[in-house]
Amino acid sequence: MIFGMSPFTFFHVVLSLIGIAAGFIALGGWLRGHLRSGWTVVFLVTTIATVLTGFVFPFTVVTPAIVFGIISTVVLAVAVFALYRQHLLGRWRLAFLLSALFALYLNTFVLIVQAFQKVGPLNALAPTGTEPPFAVAQVLLLVVFIALGYRLLRRSVPFAM
Repeated sequence: MIFGMSPFTFFHVVLSLIGIAAGFIALGGWLRGHLRSGWTVVFLVTTIATVLTGFVFPFTVVTPAIVFGIISTVVLAVAVFALYRQHLLGRWRLAFLLSALFALYLNTFVLIVQAFQKVGPLNALAPTGTEPPFAVAQVLLLVVFIALGYRLLRRSVPFAM
């Protein structure tokens, strides 16, 4: 056990945290018109690995986590296709930015869910995940990502490679 997690769960969590951190670093570049290729690759690879390892956990019914995983898979496929097959040409640049941003949002959403479930002080504020502190955290996250999406949409300058 590592921090109370199985080695596989720990690996999954580390992948997720790396993906989130790399995603925000890459996002900083995207907002300034820079692809930041290395950080973008780290974000995409670790986020895809997070989704894939999430499907390995045992499940008997479709859960919100499975639904998030399926949505993330589709969104990440669009981002990878737009970046590596369409080379961000024309509308594919926007498709990449919005799909990558949405993938980062989903991963961060799950981070907040997990934090409220696993971190004592947060869990005390919202033990079932239906209490106002949890809702406020998720609404704030959504507002931040909508604002980021708006900023990305307003950018008319192509990436500086």
